[in-house]
Amino acid sequence: MAAGAGHVLYREGTSPVHRLPPEVKIAATVTGTLAVVATPRAAFWAFGGYALLVAVVAAVARVPAGWLLTRSLIEVPFVLFAVALPVLGAGERVDLLGLRLSVEGLLGAWNILAKGTLGVWASLLLAATTTTRDLIVGLDRLRCPQILIQIATFMLRYLEVLVGEARRMRVARLSRGDDPRFLWQARGLATGVGALFLRAYERGERVYLAMLSRGYTGRLPQPGGTGPAGPGQWLAGAVVPAVAVTLAAVAVVSA
Repeated sequence: MAAGAGHVLYREGTSPVHRLPPEVKIAATVTGTLAVVATPRAAFWAFGGYALLVAVVAAVARVPAGWLLTRSLIEVPFVLFAVALPVLGAGERVDLLGLRLSVEGLLGAWNILAKGTLGVWASLLLAATTTTRDLIVGLDRLRCPQILIQIATFMLRYLEVLVGEARRMRVARLSRGDDPRFLWQARGLATGVGALFLRAYERGERVYLAMLSRGYTGRLPQPGGTGPAGPGQWLAGAVVPAVAVTLAAVAVVSA
């Protein structure tokens, strides 16, 4: 896992959030996200509370607001879809900024934007404070199916190898006068993709046979590092999701 120990979203740090075991952070993120999803869309105050929780966690983790907002641009396609809902929605309509907009569409757009944005922020905070290696370790400690853990492990381990192979194949094509920018050379591009797939498949077979010859039994060895979370760490990590669950419960009861 040395090749995949970090990733582009991870931010080096020694904050209390960084020091929490990965399984605690994963469980807290999933629980908080489920609480946000379960919140009625009309409970506007609850979403304000969730945003405040995210801000507090980001401050404790020393993750700048600008970094968080910049990486949130990944949800732009969903924002565009949400913007169209008030215009295309049916039912009762209201006048807003000179436009006749659907009330149901406005609520639907708000629901997508609020819950999607909060989910993206929570995921970014998890990625910013947890290395890829630790994420896999945390999933293993949470008893995630082994087949999924192994697929993720090998994908991260050999992703750079495949990218390098694809880069070398592209350089070889260009050195022979090929230019993939033109549409009529799409056949050559498809052939290259097929060749890359075959090489990756053959490499996977060789790696698997090598693992079997070294005593592989279906479970990868546990990497070194910090041990499983203790009661105190679980209690510290449960503070934020407990507040989120409380907000969701109050919002549901008040709806």
